[in-house]
Amino acid sequence: MDAIRAPEELGALLRAARIRQRLTQAQVASQLGVSTQAVSKLESRAGRASFDRIHRLCLLLGIAIVLQPKGTRSAKEATTRPDIEW
Repeated sequence: MDAIRAPEELGALLRAARIRQRLTQAQVASQLGVSTQAVSKLESRAGRASFDRIHRLCLLLGIAIVLQPKGTRSAKEATTRPDIEW
């Protein structure tokens, strides 16, 4: 799982995920109901995009958004080894 530590890193992660799935910006734009230019801006300036747009793109690309306090174990560890026992 990739951790984003600065807004500038998000666009590259989104672009890489799109390319891994062999989707063009036009295909993603069509599925999101936005222009190709909007997808390009999301990838190049994701730090300035609304959370709603980023969330919709992440859903489309199958990317989970996980928020956690700094210094905690990774999200993967948290889901595979929870602290709570039943």
